[in-house]
Amino acid sequence: MAPSPFLGVVYHWTGGLAAASFYIPYRAVKRWSWETYWLVGGIFSWIIAPWTFATLLVPDAWAAIRATPTPALTWAYLFGAMWGFGGLTFGLTMRYLGIALGVAVALGLCNAFGTLMPPIFAGQMGEIARTPSGQIILLGVLVCMIGIGISGLAGMSKERELSSEVKQATIPEFDFAKGMLVATFSGVMSACFAYGLAAGKPIAVIARAQLLSHGASDLWQNLPVLIVVLAGGFTTNFVWCVMLNVKHRTAHQYLNLRATAVAEVSATEAVVGWNAEELAGSAQDSAGSSHGVSGGRAIFDEPAPLGANYLFAALAGVTWYLQFFFYSMGETQMGRYGFSSWTLHMASIIIFSTLWGIALREWRGTSRRTHLLIGLGLAVLVASTLVVGYGNYLKASAPQ
Repeated sequence: MAPSPFLGVVYHWTGGLAAASFYIPYRAVKRWSWETYWLVGGIFSWIIAPWTFATLLVPDAWAAIRATPTPALTWAYLFGAMWGFGGLTFGLTMRYLGIALGVAVALGLCNAFGTLMPPIFAGQMGEIARTPSGQIILLGVLVCMIGIGISGLAGMSKERELSSEVKQATIPEFDFAKGMLVATFSGVMSACFAYGLAAGKPIAVIARAQLLSHGASDLWQNLPVLIVVLAGGFTTNFVWCVMLNVKHRTAHQYLNLRATAVAEVSATEAVVGWNAEELAGSAQDSAGSSHGVSGGRAIFDEPAPLGANYLFAALAGVTWYLQFFFYSMGETQMGRYGFSSWTLHMASIIIFSTLWGIALREWRGTSRRTHLLIGLGLAVLVASTLVVGYGNYLKASAPQ
């Protein structure tokens, strides 16, 4: 199937919408600690959904994985595990820098490293920089970085307009030096997902041959790669969540083995975007924003609604997986310069996260200047996806 870069952009936008939306079902989870619902959702995100979609859409996906050279499998798995560390430290970035500056720094670095490092290591950067299509794609990456920066400025403008009491509650442990170190680690490690996909290309090549031999679309060729990369991410998150289950004595929550649970939650442990203050202040544990985490005690006096909790955690997990399901489809449409998919993914996540923030009225009460920055950031990010898509279109339509 001939690449269609603009169709690829649509796929990446759909993946970005899934990434920006997956946390919403977690808000309906009641009386479970963070580590419990994160692990349940993660089992669906990183194990059940990847295997299910690959099995349904790729003829003998396991055969493609078995036929792949061991070094490729090892690196894809290890990069997935390293990406897991990036996700786990993302919440700490919010703790020390606040959500606006933290997101801008971490996602900016994640975008830059995840987009540019794979072609650099593959020795493609010289070719990319010499061709008009490659230059346009690199321009799109730069425009995306500018859009992320503007979005960060909008967030900082919002924080400046808050009262001193709200600021203290929002970023009680602001530490620029420590925050920059953590944000750098988080951004660089989060980019490892892109490295894992690049390392797993031999799996995709074998899967593509199997798909074509069965007369199927090669759109699904990257799904077996996701199995391996996400297994690495599952390992990191599983170990961390089990450690917290043991420390907080919350393992009983999976089956309601005790009616009352008391869990100590520290800011360091309440990572990956959930607010420990909300957890501590309510018997009905639900997901919150990733900033202002200070820790506390979560006390649940009633049994958790297990059926509903598993349902909503599963919905959140599958929605999370869909971001990379559509990402893998989009990458097949970007042609020779598929590395640009990471920029499209990052831009789409920020676009739809910002739109969710507007829909949920998180920006109400802010100034006209802040609203203008929000709008400008969105416009620049949308423009970056179109510029990258156009660059890939030129490459795909050029004589080979």
